[in-house]
Amino acid sequence: MTREGILFVISAPSGAGKTSLCKEIIDFFPELRHSVSYTTRPPRLGETDGEDYHFISRETFSAMVAEGAFAEWAEVHGNCYGTAISTLESCRAAGRDVLLDIDCQGAAELKKSRRQGVFIFILPPSFDELRRRLRGRNTDAPEIIERRIANARGEIREAVWYDYLVINEELPIALEQLKAIIIAERCRNPRLLSTITEIFGTGESDK
Repeated sequence: MTREGILFVISAPSGAGKTSLCKEIIDFFPELRHSVSYTTRPPRLGETDGEDYHFISRETFSAMVAEGAFAEWAEVHGNCYGTAISTLESCRAAGRDVLLDIDCQGAAELKKSRRQGVFIFILPPSFDELRRRLRGRNTDAPEIIERRIANARGEIREAVWYDYLVINEELPIALEQLKAIIIAERCRNPRLLSTITEIFGTGESDK
């Protein structure tokens, strides 16, 4: 196939299960590349530099912003996150689909820049369940959890402009919905038209 790679952009409030869904979907679609973002926050237990994130200093991050290296970047919960233009462009040109999990600010920035993509928002089934999941991670102090809940209310209001919504009440069901979205988007007419032309030809002589 000679089509351009598809950019799948996934956003969600903290605790909605975005990370788990992204890991599962990458396992199911091994040809789908996970875009590794840059961040100034320290790695959490079990995270690996270059696989989960590129962990860099704030000074290095600021230099990349000044150089125009990011397709989008934002400061969230006191830390900076950004997606390198080079990562997206290399995947697009090579015809490789890429999965990008970023916050609403970054997704909105990509949307405004007219960068083509499929925008998917993951929702928790309720705020009570979101709070329970955040507490269950045992990584944040109570005041941080409440700040994340407050931020989630604003993030969920942004869900209205996303292309797809997935409510992650049960992970297996949400995963099947996410798979269906990716498969359907890959089958869209404009994405396959060049391939069909190569295989079957076009023009009067082919009728």
